Amino acid sequence: MAKFALWVVLESKAGKEKELEEFLKSAQPLAESEAGTQTWYAVKLAPSKYAIFDTFADEGGRDAHLNGPIAKALFGKGKELLENDPAVLQLNVLASKVPGTETKKSGAHSS
Repeated sequence: MAKFALWVVLESKAGKEKELEEFLKSAQPLAESEAGTQTWYAVKLAPSKYAIFDTFADEGGRDAHLNGPIAKALFGKGKELLENDPAVLQLNVLASKVPGTETKKSGAHSS
């Protein structure tokens, strides 16, 4: 189960929305190659506001991601694409539901 997460909020500069969207889409293969990253999502919250949400089994995976190629690319291109520095929140996951991890209810049976 994922126990750690990141929520990163990004606000694009005016006129840079499409470029930021393409940058986020291009980061997917990098996220897929990170062994410690369990899930990774890039989402659009509003016309110029975006976020990245990703989960990790341990702090080592989260730290590796924070120091990995996506973070380096984001902070490198940030001045060009972003209105402000990314707002990075480190979260602790309390509960989750993901495919293949459903809990079985005691006493339940199928006919």
